[in-house]
Amino acid sequence: MNPTKEQNAKIYKRAKIVATVGPATDNLEMIERMVRAGVNCFRLNCSHGTNDEREHQIAWIREAASKAGKPVAIMQDLQGPKIRLGEMEGEVRLKVGESWRLSFSEATDETAKRLSVQYDLSQKVKPHEPIFLFDGKVQAIITAVDPATHSITIYIKNDGVVMKRKGINLPETDFGGDILTEKDLADLAWGADKDIDYVAFSFVQTSEDVDHLKTLLKEHGSRANVISKIETKLAIEPANLDAIVRASDGVMVARGDLAVEAGAEVVPIVQRDIIGKSQKYGKLSIVATQMMASMVEATSPTRAEVSDVAHAVITGADCVMLSDETAVGKWPIETIQAMKRVILYTQEHAPVRPIYFREEITGKQDAISSAAVTLAQQIGADAIVAETKSGATAKSIASHRPSMPIISVTSDPRVAQQLAMLYANKSFLRPDGERAGLELAQQLRDDGFLPEKALVVLVSGHQPGVVGMTDTIRVRIIE
Repeated sequence: MNPTKEQNAKIYKRAKIVATVGPATDNLEMIERMVRAGVNCFRLNCSHGTNDEREHQIAWIREAASKAGKPVAIMQDLQGPKIRLGEMEGEVRLKVGESWRLSFSEATDETAKRLSVQYDLSQKVKPHEPIFLFDGKVQAIITAVDPATHSITIYIKNDGVVMKRKGINLPETDFGGDILTEKDLADLAWGADKDIDYVAFSFVQTSEDVDHLKTLLKEHGSRANVISKIETKLAIEPANLDAIVRASDGVMVARGDLAVEAGAEVVPIVQRDIIGKSQKYGKLSIVATQMMASMVEATSPTRAEVSDVAHAVITGADCVMLSDETAVGKWPIETIQAMKRVILYTQEHAPVRPIYFREEITGKQDAISSAAVTLAQQIGADAIVAETKSGATAKSIASHRPSMPIISVTSDPRVAQQLAMLYANKSFLRPDGERAGLELAQQLRDDGFLPEKALVVLVSGHQPGVVGMTDTIRVRIIE
């Protein structure tokens, strides 16, 4: 097989691409084109569409990945307690100084200005807490709470309009762990026996939320990993954020709601902090929301969007994500291709600069991984080949952000798919064996991914296929 750009280790993209499936990409042909364009993970957004549609999409993704000959991850993104206004006719104008009642019940009060909501806010909020309507376009303060009528009263702080089903944000409201809705629980149960690799958890507030979801997944018999979406003010408090990253398998910087809840000026600093903590603790990091938003309509990204993607690459994010761009945009394939070009150019001309210098080594596996990356950098290796059963070895190596591909070989299909999102990783499914990594390296040399005389660092264990037994580093010339 002749080497191509996709197969050449020198220009293999290290930051991965997550793309959302939606009406614009809801067929097998588009899924296949997205895989070929460079998508490593498909996001199934439970806020839209039906589970019947998602079942078709899962089948298409697996068929497309099989045709392309590479593992691809699937992420089920739970809606979470996305609180919305109810039904109304047209636009409703709100004026500064007015008082409005937000009611979950069907009862009406003709003497008061009233809007319906799809959630009983009276059970969670307190007077004096802020409340934002329509993604922050209308700001208000809660003045009264009436659980008996399932309603609250708010004071409007600026003029604006709202319309049916627009979102409500409550940046200072503590939901007390009650952030999995009935819809989320139903979606979770549905996805437990489907081919899902990751579950993205919306509006996480504390590490206890993450622990609870992991317990539910285990009870359902699911092996999906948990991605915590950071989009609340409570979650970014230093003690909470550190604990959430530790408890999660990965963390998403959900910049849309986070900007509304905490302030847009907070987002870039939080993003850097999350990427850094993820590297520190060996977790996945995903940067999301409006990365190439102009390409919903336009055929090329803005300069600011290019800089945004490049900054995520330079700081060492595992993944960059596309939402509306591939779900409803006019140019989904062109957007993926543009994002890939930015990743490749950036990693070639601006080495990754991790946010936190790894001063501490945490345990034997981390020490072996650190040594393997240091050795590979010093000898100019073409790749690091990791034999891994659970994926832990590959994740540990990736946390040190090597400048060459990590070739991971595993006998577990779920692990191979989950590693598709990992920084610099190229995963392969092979039977366990003492020569699994070496034979894979030889095949990649023959296929043209590695050069004719390839220098690789092999990381393995003396008991192939046994979790936690990685203990050996070898240097091999493959020719």
